[in-house]
Amino acid sequence: MLKAVIFDFDGVICDSEALHYRALNTVFNRYGVDVSKEHHWDTYLGLTDVENIEAVNRDYKMGLDAAGVQRLKAEKKDVFDALASTERLLIDGVESFVAMLTEQGIRRAICSGAVRSDIDLMLGGTRLAEAFEVIVTADDVAKGKPDPEGYRLALEKLNASGQNTVNPAECVVIEDSHWGIEAARAAGMCPVAVTNTYSREQLEDKAELVLERIDLVSVEQLQQMCR
Repeated sequence: MLKAVIFDFDGVICDSEALHYRALNTVFNRYGVDVSKEHHWDTYLGLTDVENIEAVNRDYKMGLDAAGVQRLKAEKKDVFDALASTERLLIDGVESFVAMLTEQGIRRAICSGAVRSDIDLMLGGTRLAEAFEVIVTADDVAKGKPDPEGYRLALEKLNASGQNTVNPAECVVIEDSHWGIEAARAAGMCPVAVTNTYSREQLEDKAELVLERIDLVSVEQLQQMCR
């Protein structure tokens, strides 16, 4: 039985993957490094900011120490905030889909590799600002996706805040990347993919269902996945 839907954020709720790339690469450029969009998408997408910076630091031999990684993280946040404040980011269909879940009493959470301040910035002023019971971010976990830590923590928090226990198999996860799908499966949940970032061919071998838009699926279809 479907009891909860847990959403990835970047590329599922907000069209912010490109903004994260632009902000990161703007900062990397300051240090003489240029990461192509193709390489970022193939190698670093889905990582937290710290994991991404650490990986680029290693792969491009930037020579940053721990303090340097944190400095770049802060610089990236400043650039990202400036970009996000000027662009509409909600993905079409998300608001109506979340409204449908709310009307039918399906619990809602977010599990994202973004930091909480980014999520608050992008949801602020939208109808989704108060739509989620639980939000788990990069600030809350030691390991990003494909590690299942974030999804397990989101479920733990849902169960701590509600009267009825939700089991992993009663959760549908909405993801846009194979890293997120792998994390959801490892947590024992049912992954649904949306083709906002990757093609159907890149997602369908891992997800139980692949959608062009999130609002093209009904609660009844999601219920079938949880039986």
